[in-house]
Amino acid sequence: MRYLPHTDESRKDMLNAIGAKHIDELYTHVPSETLMSEPLSSLPSHMGEMQVESHIKALAEKNTPTSKLPSFLGGGCYHHHIPASVDHLIQRGEFLTTYTPYQPEVSQGTLTYVYEFQNYIARLTGMDIANASMYDGATAVTEAALMAKRLTKRSNVIVYPCVHPDYIDVLKSYSTHSNGTVELGTEPDENTACVIIQSPNYYGLVFDLKELREKCDAVGAKLVVAVTEIVSLGLLPAPEVADIVAGEAQSIGVPMSYGGPHLGFFACKKQYMRQMPGRLCGKTVDADGKEGFVLTLNTREQHIRRDKATSNICTNQGLCALAFSIHLSLLGETGFKTLAQLNHTQACKLADALESIDGVTLKTESFFNEVTASFPISTELLKDELSKHSIIGGIPVGKTLHSMVFCATELTTDEDIAKLKAAIETILSEHSTNGGLSHAV
Repeated sequence: MRYLPHTDESRKDMLNAIGAKHIDELYTHVPSETLMSEPLSSLPSHMGEMQVESHIKALAEKNTPTSKLPSFLGGGCYHHHIPASVDHLIQRGEFLTTYTPYQPEVSQGTLTYVYEFQNYIARLTGMDIANASMYDGATAVTEAALMAKRLTKRSNVIVYPCVHPDYIDVLKSYSTHSNGTVELGTEPDENTACVIIQSPNYYGLVFDLKELREKCDAVGAKLVVAVTEIVSLGLLPAPEVADIVAGEAQSIGVPMSYGGPHLGFFACKKQYMRQMPGRLCGKTVDADGKEGFVLTLNTREQHIRRDKATSNICTNQGLCALAFSIHLSLLGETGFKTLAQLNHTQACKLADALESIDGVTLKTESFFNEVTASFPISTELLKDELSKHSIIGGIPVGKTLHSMVFCATELTTDEDIAKLKAAIETILSEHSTNGGLSHAV
């Protein structure tokens, strides 16, 4: 039974209150070509539950999961092992709730793992404080830029080259209706609110952040460091020279799952706490001296005056944050570092294998678990050919650069790497014989 709280009379009263004659007037700002004038004809009519299950299963089987074939996909979404205990523990009654902790006294289980998640992120990033309210890495980095604007009262944002292109698109989308510019690769000046850099970047290259820190300090801009592969923080130094560290934590506890859901994270220095988006959870004791958890800071519009809100982010990705916290607690500090070392070891083997192939040039000098290589044929062609060899290749980078980003994780075996090398050698040989070989740009 559908729940329709509004009667025709109540709708009419609301329209009269705002001075609108018809509900369509609420959508006059939406381009007409994007508005639906009639129901979608491509949607099938209703089906029974069993028919729907069968239909959805058939659609899902058209995909090739990374668990079935050797996969070298990365680029912000990573294939890592998740212990079975994680899935088991997140279903415990203390945690299994869809309830958002607006009234913390009835959500102690939720607040416990939110508190743990915050502390894990703060320690990994080298920041003083972290929240637990980000959708994904792209929106987390964008929220970092918005926060830098509030802190500096400046409007321009500089994005260094090789930040994840999807993150840049989201940043530009958020900036469409706000003052200021989003510039790529320019030098910061007195109008710059922040500089955003990703390390390891989209192509896998690891940056030394000290020089950029000095440039930001010279003009009073904030330094935002984006991290898409949080496992890298088990091996690389924490980006503690940053003002804000934001990114993606999907790698720990959260499967790839057809591209989502993801788990954004956001951490910063303590002096910026009151401009942080989302919510913070703290630990305290009650009147009886018993330990408890509370929401200590909420800067979103639902809890304070709308004009004082810092964000309308309205989820803490609770289940994903819980899975992350459980997985990381099971790994421990030693296990997390070992996981990072395993990733880098396999990436080194992958880089050596690619570099040993005639015609292939490795483009990434220092890396964690992703490397970029250029090929004498189109990487769109290479990707298609690799699929014929039952290999999920890397991510092509443009159609003219002939480059592809490959990723290795702890799930990448030596046999996978050997199979990839053999397949690429065969493909290059075939296309050279067929006269289809072209030189990389």
